[in-house]
Amino acid sequence: MALDAGGFPATRSPGGVVRSAAGARTLEVLDQRVSGCYACPRLVVWREEVARVKRASFRDWDYWGRPVPGLGPADARIAVVGLAPAAHGGNRTGRVFTGDRSGDWIFAALWRAGLANQPTSTHVGDGLELTGVRVAAAVRCAPPDNAPTPQERDTCNPWLARELSLLPELRVVVVLGGFGWTALWPVLAAAGYRIPRPRPAFGHGVEVDLDGPRGPLTLLGSYHVSQQNTFTGRLTEPMLDAVLDRATEVAGLRGA
Repeated sequence: MALDAGGFPATRSPGGVVRSAAGARTLEVLDQRVSGCYACPRLVVWREEVARVKRASFRDWDYWGRPVPGLGPADARIAVVGLAPAAHGGNRTGRVFTGDRSGDWIFAALWRAGLANQPTSTHVGDGLELTGVRVAAAVRCAPPDNAPTPQERDTCNPWLARELSLLPELRVVVVLGGFGWTALWPVLAAAGYRIPRPRPAFGHGVEVDLDGPRGPLTLLGSYHVSQQNTFTGRLTEPMLDAVLDRATEVAGLRGA
């Protein structure tokens, strides 16, 4: 596992220079460093194997096969945090939530909320632009069976912590699923936010207000946009829209 002196996941350039989340001063630099991370051996093996073997329907694709950075502007007031890239979604396209059914749901919802200029995200360069929102994952590599380990989650946390710190206008975090909800608490605690005890349980529509060094921050829980939720009706479009509507209201983006 490659870590820097402060315990942050680190990458090494061909010249052997260690670069980590801690030293990234802009989202662009952070995204470059995220995409070069090799901190979790199991995830590295899996993401590269998937990229080599491919799915038959995507055999003509040149898979990304690396960690997937976040997407969205530095002035975002809302962050949407998911679980991890899909093996044949983000791990294929190189863009978070892009190229799978979960992405179809979240980007269509962002479009309906006025946070995206189009309802689809199929590949890098397809014209998608986000406004007021940044989308990221708690774990940046596609995991086997869509199930990162707690250690992999914790190792990846500094990337998310740094990403949120580089969003100076951040007011709301929409968390998709219980895994991301669990991952976020140590990230926020390390950033100086006052965490309630006991920690609030995850649930769809749960809302938690926190005080921190940059002012108030609101967490909103939503069931994940996974097929096991959307196909069964556990999560519906109106349910997801209601969470994003509340997020835009709290962030001051409604009608902006």
